[in-house]
Amino acid sequence: MAATCPSENTQAIDQTSFWSSSGLNWDEHRIGWAIAGGCTVLTVIISSISVLQHCRNYHVPNEQRQVLRVLYMPPVYAIISFFSYRFFRSYTYYSLIEAAYEAVTLSAFLLLLIEYVAATATGHNAIQAIERKDKRPLPIPFCCWRYRPTKAYFMYTVKWSVLQYVIIRPACSIAGIICQAYNVLCESGSFNVHFANVYLEAIDFVSISIALYGLLLFYGLTKDELVGRRPLSKFLAIKLIVMFTFYQSFVFSALEGRVIQSTTYWTATNIADGLNALAICVEMVFFSAFMWWAYTVNEYKFKGGETTSIWRPLWDSINYTDFVIEIAGSLKFFFDCSRGKHPTRTQARRASIGGVANNNSNKMDFGEAFGVSGSAYSKARPAAVSAPYSYNESRIMNSGSPVSE
Repeated sequence: MAATCPSENTQAIDQTSFWSSSGLNWDEHRIGWAIAGGCTVLTVIISSISVLQHCRNYHVPNEQRQVLRVLYMPPVYAIISFFSYRFFRSYTYYSLIEAAYEAVTLSAFLLLLIEYVAATATGHNAIQAIERKDKRPLPIPFCCWRYRPTKAYFMYTVKWSVLQYVIIRPACSIAGIICQAYNVLCESGSFNVHFANVYLEAIDFVSISIALYGLLLFYGLTKDELVGRRPLSKFLAIKLIVMFTFYQSFVFSALEGRVIQSTTYWTATNIADGLNALAICVEMVFFSAFMWWAYTVNEYKFKGGETTSIWRPLWDSINYTDFVIEIAGSLKFFFDCSRGKHPTRTQARRASIGGVANNNSNKMDFGEAFGVSGSAYSKARPAAVSAPYSYNESRIMNSGSPVSE
């Protein structure tokens, strides 16, 4: 007998509207609707202020384009969660789209850390931050194994461990949307092996575990070079969102049929999903404020720095060609290694014009920054900034650090 997935929606539909001739219909669902909408608007306002501050002080494009992508996380989660609460019968579709942006955020954070290391290493040369690292044990649970950070393949492996999630998570979301459309996903089926959800969840769990492990490994390796940049706070701002959304979804699902009971118009699954969406909308208000502090624009304000137009920063933040280039470069590296073509370490190039490093035309790619022949494994990055946005390194050399206002 073929397995059947329990329906997530009831046949009965509430036909009443939020507004009526007799006034507002204030039942539990509509109260939650108002709270979710209000919190979403507040989240968007807070995040918009933070984003606009970075756009108006867009002096370090290679870092700030990643910062903007991270700052989008709370409003993206809040907006999608509001719609998943409002249109609860299509909750699964919205949740799958929401999860896809998590992959973008984690990958952007890794690339941001790489930029930090390249910018703060001695002589603005990140190879000097890596080559003095000794052989050390891997983090728990693989602490029985040791690794040598100076190996050419090591940094590419760390980078790929995170960037693979930006491929797998959206692919799982697309597959989940297709499966839901054909009624073979069955998120409410308690991981029934006859449906697709259990397999997609397993793939996603393995993929995100690898990505988070790679981030922790890279942070542990370079934390001394990241002092003063609030790397732990920046990471927690992302990680806590992931943890809160995951664990509270698990708790609400566990309460289905026990504490959470169905009503005339809502199944137990609808209520659990709605509570999860409502909680996310409320939480994103606090996380947007936390990110405003963790990713402060004061790091990029300089004496005499001109305000910049907002349009180029916004375009850079939604232009993901840098992700494509980094992924392609890593794949080429491993492909060449599989053919026995092993790269050798080389001193990173650092071109200077008049004694001042040019951060645009001579920006180090990943291979150059970490001591692997960059020209063969990483294409030239797209121009991150035009002349009005160029980063004046002489001010950093003179003052030692950005001037906060």
